[in-house]
Amino acid sequence: MIKGLVLGSVAGLLAVGGAQAADLPLKAKAVEYVKVCSLYGAGFWYIPGTDTCIKLGGYLRVDVLANTNSVDTGNVNGPAGAKNRFTNAYTWRSREDLNIDTRTATEYGVLRTYADLRFNWTDDSFTQNAPGATVYSAIGPAPFGSAPNNANAGAVAAGTVGTYYAFIQFAGFTIGKTVSAFSTPWHNYPGNNFDGLVGGGGTDTGVNQFTYTAEFGQGISASISAQDPTQSYQAGVNNLGVPGGFGYGTSDYGGTVAPDIVGQVRVDQAWGLFQASVAAHDNHAAYYGATEPSGHPDDRWGWAGQLGLSIKNIPTGPGDVINLQGVYTDGATRYNIQDLAAQYGAVLLFGSSNVAYQSLGFGFAPDTVFASGGSQQLIQTWGFNGGYTHNWNPYWNSSIYGGYAAVRYNGTAKALMCGPGGTVAVLLTPGDTCNPDYNIAQVGFVTRWTPVKNLTFSGDVTWSQLDQKYAGTVTFGSLGIAKPTTAYELKNENNVVLLLRAQRIW
Repeated sequence: MIKGLVLGSVAGLLAVGGAQAADLPLKAKAVEYVKVCSLYGAGFWYIPGTDTCIKLGGYLRVDVLANTNSVDTGNVNGPAGAKNRFTNAYTWRSREDLNIDTRTATEYGVLRTYADLRFNWTDDSFTQNAPGATVYSAIGPAPFGSAPNNANAGAVAAGTVGTYYAFIQFAGFTIGKTVSAFSTPWHNYPGNNFDGLVGGGGTDTGVNQFTYTAEFGQGISASISAQDPTQSYQAGVNNLGVPGGFGYGTSDYGGTVAPDIVGQVRVDQAWGLFQASVAAHDNHAAYYGATEPSGHPDDRWGWAGQLGLSIKNIPTGPGDVINLQGVYTDGATRYNIQDLAAQYGAVLLFGSSNVAYQSLGFGFAPDTVFASGGSQQLIQTWGFNGGYTHNWNPYWNSSIYGGYAAVRYNGTAKALMCGPGGTVAVLLTPGDTCNPDYNIAQVGFVTRWTPVKNLTFSGDVTWSQLDQKYAGTVTFGSLGIAKPTTAYELKNENNVVLLLRAQRIW
């Protein structure tokens, strides 16, 4: 019995020691679990091992547009405005948007970074390579800018990759690419899906800036900003001494020497919102001629002012809203005819005529014009846009919207262009009315259906009219869009575009 007890005890000890030895390589490591971050709203979670919260979001969108070569603005110039066999019956775009939002609590307040990235594939669009070639929308150097349709099928570079926003916010400062402080919260969209609405500054796709915003409580804030004008706020400083553009000369920018200075005051409360914005914009031309000794005009500062109003909780129904804004510019045209509506600052639109081969409407809206030896003449514009959105029920809503922009040249500019021997007058038939002023009017209607949360189908139709001030006939050549060189009647022109959209937000 004693012998058996001793042997059993030794065997038990050996078994325990063996088990402990076997456990050593399998010692559990520390695990950091993803945790929900409730500090900044729904959808945030802590990056493991840090005190930084992150949120991923975005949308997938498919747009099909009828009667346009562009997904932005409709047919108002170039091959699109030709209204012939180079004009698309439709254009199709598929897009994936990805946004990344990080936030960290600090003793100076929240440190935030934000990026909004988008990936586009847009169907074929004619480019002006006579006798005609259809290319993908990424028009540029070979091979993608010159290859015929389908030559680049499947290639990543045949689509486009872009950055809407990429900025840092810290202690009241915003540094990087985001919406201009001049813009209202609804940007270019008071009630529409249509991108090309005139009548107010937008930069929905962002602009590089350095901005400080002060919060005073009760929804009252003020911002001061320096922003880069080169991408979105340069409409042209046109040298009338360089032929081109129907007597409007050629844009003759020098280097960028000063940012635009923007100020904003906003009141954002339960009843709605009121905002006032101002901007100063430097127009810095290059030279009168091709070389430095030809001289140059002095810089001219332009400016813009805008008022915005949003009215909520209106008696027509819960969630209904009215958004309105009005703007005036003097040498700062893009604060009215915003960057996505830029085609309405260079309109060339054809139609039918009973007195000539066809009719033609045209108008250009640069920031300034000048002639050799003269100073820059600022172009004045004013305009407004607005929209009313009504919710029929939780699944359906509709909006009616519109925009208007007026472009005016001063007396000196008109004399250079329409006086005896003027750059535009020499192109017209003697006795014609020569006046570069014009107006753009737009009206639209959109209906949206949301059958399940974050999935929306919509249809948006927009009518636009060019109200030009020229009258008579003009002799016009092809410019690569198959128009014969002959006389065209000068008159107002119209365009209608239909946008069908499916969008899933995530």
